Amino acid sequence: MHHNSHHQFITHDGTTLFYQRWAAAHQPAKKAILLFHRGHEHSERMAHLVEELNLPDFDFFAWDARGHGQSPGERGDAPSFSACVKDIQYFMRHIEAEYQIKTSDIAIVAQSVGAVLAATWVHDYAPPLRALCLASPAFDIKLYVPFAKPGLSLLSKIKGNFFITSYVKANMLTHDRERATDYAQDPQIAKAISVRMLLGLYAAAQRIVDDAQHIFVPTQVLCSGADFVVHRKPQQLFYQRLAHPNKEFHILEGFYHDTLGEQHRNIAVHKIRRYILQCFAHAYTAPDILDADKVGPSCATAEQLSTPFPRNSLKHWFWSITKQNLKIGSRFSKGLQLGEDTGYDSGSTLDFVYRNQPESTSILGKLIDRQYLNAIGWRGIRIRKQHIEQLLIQYAEKLNQSGKPLRLLDIAAGHGRYILDAIQNLSVRPAHVLLRDYSPLNVNAGNTLIRSRGLEDIAVFKQGDAFDEASLASIEPKITLAVVSGLYELFSDNDLLRQSLRGLSQAIEKEGYLIYTGQIWHPQQEFIARALTSHRQGDAWVMRLRSQAEIDALVEEAGFKKIDQCIDEFGIFSVSVAQKIK
Repeated sequence: MHHNSHHQFITHDGTTLFYQRWAAAHQPAKKAILLFHRGHEHSERMAHLVEELNLPDFDFFAWDARGHGQSPGERGDAPSFSACVKDIQYFMRHIEAEYQIKTSDIAIVAQSVGAVLAATWVHDYAPPLRALCLASPAFDIKLYVPFAKPGLSLLSKIKGNFFITSYVKANMLTHDRERATDYAQDPQIAKAISVRMLLGLYAAAQRIVDDAQHIFVPTQVLCSGADFVVHRKPQQLFYQRLAHPNKEFHILEGFYHDTLGEQHRNIAVHKIRRYILQCFAHAYTAPDILDADKVGPSCATAEQLSTPFPRNSLKHWFWSITKQNLKIGSRFSKGLQLGEDTGYDSGSTLDFVYRNQPESTSILGKLIDRQYLNAIGWRGIRIRKQHIEQLLIQYAEKLNQSGKPLRLLDIAAGHGRYILDAIQNLSVRPAHVLLRDYSPLNVNAGNTLIRSRGLEDIAVFKQGDAFDEASLASIEPKITLAVVSGLYELFSDNDLLRQSLRGLSQAIEKEGYLIYTGQIWHPQQEFIARALTSHRQGDAWVMRLRSQAEIDALVEEAGFKKIDQCIDEFGIFSVSVAQKIK
């Protein structure tokens, strides 16, 4: 038997969320199962699984997601879908700190919307999770109305956020009469969901299904055979793309959507129990992905995108016209002109994106600038800047609290604007700031910026190669907080990154921090590769997207341990913090 108790934890935006814990009576080794409930529901609706799974040596935890059960927030709503995914990150951190249970000793059992939240978290944050069991994941909800998704999207742009009431009756969810009655009478069941959560769910689900090859966790998918609520095809596509060899897909014939609350749920429960026990039969092993630049899906995609189309093909003509249109547009638009002249990935382009102002003289040029600046990638870049500044301030404060000086390094600072912006928001002035960049143009612009901010006494901008291990290793005095922003994403070769990270590891004091960025997914990867030029000799800008798991593995190989992460709501740019432990 497990002992039940009620608790709370504080998540990323200061909100206090409710959860239950069922402590194992006998626990030879600390390990746990996390239960994530369906949309509209709450933790009590999964409580029956604690004894039914018959895993007496495991602690069980189940939360009430924000806007559900005993957690605060308007019913069925949240600031965004990605905010709920980040809630999982904070829940896991809380469990690790409060109960000393490592993520690698935890399995997740999640249902419907909860399953999409869990899968998104595993994809975006790359935790070393032991097992992921997804029951009827809501990758595509059956809305039964033609053009429902574009219609909702358009309405939300006009009306803002509003709520949709679920059409699903209790007897469409389960054949278990008692459970259906309980669902219909439960005052904590909220039948409505906000449009921003629904659209956020759709966007995240599509991205996660498309990019499931970057989930490196043993995963079991249970699909209800007679599901009135969600479609089966995306569940199958998701499963087919999963990278881990220990994966399973089960169709439970005749089951309705509430897979783990069905009349004959013992069939599903038995499969989950066997799977979890088998995953715990061996010690956790990290995925072997350090050579993903040389073999695997991301390498193959980048290779394909760098291969030109036959000259007489329709695709060749399409991309030729697209490139020509950008050249014509660059005659009117300052933004496009910078991209065409210096490369769309250059420091000059980035500085224009950060300024976020149409700078062309003509009305047409201003319109093109505004549309260009509103591209999803550039919006993500600006959010990345905010995340870097937030984390830099947060970890500078931690150094200050532990009585250590802030000696700051950026190895590829561009013009250095985001670092200098962040410095102005610090409560304590840094002891030393070293900005480096390979481009003399950027060094000059950066030194001008330092002088204009009156920071010459503490800040210096020097020319330097971010991939020169010896040059980085020789930096004195030793650094307590280093930043690598937007650099590693531009280079496919992991051996280059290894050189840079080894150098950084020698430049940074033990227990010092490294803030690093990742680009784990991009909706416009083909457009960028086929139409945009890079700052490197005007070549095509072909990006190899590194999964979060891959960039984390490279950082950890160099002697760091990841301790924090942010990601934009689109799932494109991540900003992570690692601490030097060796």
